Amino acid sequence: MLRLAIQSALLVLMCISSVLFSPSTGHAGGGTGTVKCTENDPRPACNVTVGTPQQPNNGTGEGVKDGEGNDGKCRNPGGTVIPCERDGGKVGADGCYYKAATGLSPAIIEVLGGQPAGEGGWYYRDCGDTEGYVGPIWIAGAPPVVSPEVLARQARAKLQLPDVVIELNPPGNQLRYLPVWMALDQGSWATESATASVPGVSVTATARPVKATWSMGDGSGVTCAGPGTPWTPDVDPEKPSPDCGHTYQSPGVFTVLATVEWEVTWAGAGQSGTAAGLATSGQVEAQVQESKTLISR
Repeated sequence: MLRLAIQSALLVLMCISSVLFSPSTGHAGGGTGTVKCTENDPRPACNVTVGTPQQPNNGTGEGVKDGEGNDGKCRNPGGTVIPCERDGGKVGADGCYYKAATGLSPAIIEVLGGQPAGEGGWYYRDCGDTEGYVGPIWIAGAPPVVSPEVLARQARAKLQLPDVVIELNPPGNQLRYLPVWMALDQGSWATESATASVPGVSVTATARPVKATWSMGDGSGVTCAGPGTPWTPDVDPEKPSPDCGHTYQSPGVFTVLATVEWEVTWAGAGQSGTAAGLATSGQVEAQVQESKTLISR
């Protein structure tokens, strides 16, 4: 009877494996990372097509791209980019893919040697040297998945930063020799976070805006430590902005480009650190007219 029970349990196990985990194709030899990656990892950047003051850009131009590394992609020990997931399994620090083996019956667990004591879990594993997943196998403690640093890159890649919405004030056309107050919409200057996790490990990346660099279209550049102060009607139009302004010296139509730089930090699994910064951009057209009142002085 015991032998018959064991044979039946093994048959059930083989059926489950064949139905749920068909042989995978294109095996890779190891890597790091656990969050699903796409071929072109989405980078947080707003559109940079021309809009109008007080309005967000609505085009589909490319945003500012960050530099190499920290791109949210998974790589094997040789540095080759590999999928972060395969057939539902997540890549581990040892280069194998792991998939939680849920719903195992007591009979199957008995065939596998019984339920081990202590913290851990049952997993199917694909190390690229067999056709598809094998197991289940018991892994004590947390599964051998990615390090917090790799999860931090994954979390960073998931950050959704806001569009850069520019406000030039006073509203409407600007006047030659009169100060322009530059400001970003409140929603363009807000801390954003994203989290990547695997069983037992969770890491959160946080992006904080730290600087705005403005290209005014007339050859001038302005760097502001914050989002700028919006102009209000009770302010003298000839008074310059207290923290982010510019004065045009000639009339014309100028493309104003604002680039926000973001500092990225991460924390999780009892560790913390910094990641490569990010940048978002937006632009508008500023029409500058002559000021007859000022010219007559």
